[in-house]
Amino acid sequence: MADPEQMLTSTSINDVDQCSVSLVHDEAVGEVTQEQLSETEVQSLAESFKALADPTRIRMLSNLIQRELCVCDLAAILGMTQSAVSHQLRTLRMMHIVKNRREGNTVYYTCDDAHVVGLLRMGIDHVAHTVQSATGRQAEAGRNVP
Repeated sequence: MADPEQMLTSTSINDVDQCSVSLVHDEAVGEVTQEQLSETEVQSLAESFKALADPTRIRMLSNLIQRELCVCDLAAILGMTQSAVSHQLRTLRMMHIVKNRREGNTVYYTCDDAHVVGLLRMGIDHVAHTVQSATGRQAEAGRNVP
């Protein structure tokens, strides 16, 4: 038999996430429907977010938004092999997220798209804000404990 407290929590969460009455707001639906992304736009955006969803690539990009770095530098910073770094950078380059330039035997990388840099910085800000909020809630909860 299920734990009643667990069932209550589950039910409460579902109540919050669903309308208690099925009523379509035609005006809102009509307005939003006119501005729908095309299937091509949806797929392209999903691919961009997929490329950014990898922790290693985020680490690389967080360094590359600070300055141009070569493959050797990134490998040393991230504690990875040059081959593994190059593989990840190739993916980012094919997505037009980073660009490279060769200087003799060295290949340097930098971010190629200000939009992606903006997304990454907003994501970093969001994480910092979320952590701050969670820490504040935990501290508040700790003060309320008898």
